[in-house]
Amino acid sequence: MASVLGYSLSLLLVILGIGLGIAEALVPGAHFIVLGVALFLAGAIGLLFPPLSGPLALAALVLAFGAVALYGYRELDIYGGKGLARTKDSDSLQGETGRVTERVTETGGEVKLDDGGFNPYYSARSIDGEIPEGTEVMVLDPGGGNVLTVEPLYTIEDDIDRELARGREEERESEEG
Repeated sequence: MASVLGYSLSLLLVILGIGLGIAEALVPGAHFIVLGVALFLAGAIGLLFPPLSGPLALAALVLAFGAVALYGYRELDIYGGKGLARTKDSDSLQGETGRVTERVTETGGEVKLDDGGFNPYYSARSIDGEIPEGTEVMVLDPGGGNVLTVEPLYTIEDDIDRELARGREEERESEEG
């Protein structure tokens, strides 16, 4: 069994792992947790199974547990590293879609955007008319992020929609005449 300063290497790994876990609790987002978990688990295995307490075996265990911990850390996205929990600037809101949560009129209302950042609820107004609760909408003008101008998705026509309508009209005309 390998020892450092009179302590077994496995015990030192457990202590270091616990220390890094505490450091992560004190400074969230510092990413100490991945290494802390790897060191703790490798040290615990070394303590429970003495044949695996050699330096090479512990190094292999740290690498294996580190890879698993890193994968889990990224998949769980604890700190919003994939961008899901981040706020957005007003320019990036144009073209976003969402649903009306409070009836939208020309003077006010509220929408929840599908990809609206940390707080996806925004004050909104329509260009004309009323948009009932539950309607899918698209942001036409972010308005500086304070009040979004939205329209129902079913009323928005893009270049492809116009081209398809023109093709249908030409087809109808050729059939009639």
